[in-house]
Amino acid sequence: MKKIFMIVFFLPVLAFGQVKYSDYFTPNTLRFDYNRCGTADTEEVFFEQMKKEGKWSGPKTNLIDPFEWGEYRVEIRDAKSNKLIYSRGYAGLYSEWQTTAKADKVKKCFYETVIVPFPKKKVNLILYSRDRTTKLNKVFEYPIDPKDYFIKFEEGPKYKSYMVHNSGDPAEKVDVVFLPDGFSVDEMDKFRKAATQFSNALFKTDPFDAHENDFNIWVVESPSKESGTDIPGKKIWKETLLNTSFYTFDSERYLMTYDIKSVRDIAANVPYDLIIILVNTEKYGGGGVYNYYGTFSAFHPKSIGVWLHEFGHNFTWLADEYYTSDVSYSDYIDMDYEPIQPNVTTLVNFNKKWKKMIKSGTPVPTPRTPKYDGVLGAFEGGLYSGKGVYSPMQKCKMNALKDPYCPVCRQTILDMIKYYTK
Repeated sequence: MKKIFMIVFFLPVLAFGQVKYSDYFTPNTLRFDYNRCGTADTEEVFFEQMKKEGKWSGPKTNLIDPFEWGEYRVEIRDAKSNKLIYSRGYAGLYSEWQTTAKADKVKKCFYETVIVPFPKKKVNLILYSRDRTTKLNKVFEYPIDPKDYFIKFEEGPKYKSYMVHNSGDPAEKVDVVFLPDGFSVDEMDKFRKAATQFSNALFKTDPFDAHENDFNIWVVESPSKESGTDIPGKKIWKETLLNTSFYTFDSERYLMTYDIKSVRDIAANVPYDLIIILVNTEKYGGGGVYNYYGTFSAFHPKSIGVWLHEFGHNFTWLADEYYTSDVSYSDYIDMDYEPIQPNVTTLVNFNKKWKKMIKSGTPVPTPRTPKYDGVLGAFEGGLYSGKGVYSPMQKCKMNALKDPYCPVCRQTILDMIKYYTK
């Protein structure tokens, strides 16, 4: 469900001295799979496998990530010169699990994957993890030789795929792929209609409505053996292709999957930047993980609202701004540090956030009163805490599904669209 600047975010892209793609990479994608294991306070990474997949659909101009987003980061460095040639921030379920009560008592492993451009020469892949102070620390390094015969070249499972919205070259667009879970062979028509409905809703929402031509929307028709999804709290278990389930981290509405391996296998049927899983259920729920995947109930009346909210997490790592709902997390951030999510602040370093966007005369902190409805400020409450964390406006889609994105969230989305398309 979770996890960042305004216009200033995009400026570092120009300052990094971006890498020329053809100097270091082939047209293909390298998938690197591993396990992240440990407890609330420990973390180890173990190599699993590498796979060569289809054409790289990510940006070929902005190879060095300008954003400070995500609990994790992957870097690719040229083995000979140690030059940074690719980087990307992302998040995962492991960091969320570490904030739950069970993580204090149980050791657990999470299967994870990252995709990077396929290198022409030997490189080193480095994984970083963010600590409680928001500092990124190296947790794993692996040498990669593109000629390694253990890199798997076989194609994964193949399914019918097509585009429901075509704007052009995947390397210059944001490519979103919809995957079904819990839809049988006979229910593919239901899935197609749901994917079209979700896609259309995105382009009716500001600021996506003005950037429809910056997106490609793909659909992969991969059926499951059984209809529906797991609901452990009601002892309902279904055999589905992507193994989605409610009650993730014992939160009934948190609908996710731990089976990222299967998700990546199916998504690889098309070029993609963002993975969206539609689940064949009318039960309320969903979730989104930054630069990883989002999962949604396909048929609940509020599902479109959930999709647009969670897309903020999935696409840009915007933080949840609500602070009164029950969640499974405890002590989510250290209040002594400035969170890196773009739309929340502890005021420790508010200058890095949206302070310059606030009109003169607006008090900071800003009272949650009718006088300041529709006013950009710093309102106490956000990121699951009623105290010590502040949000930009009293009404925003990252707080309530019915509201529009606030100016801070809106600008963050625009910066990410620009990153993919320029």
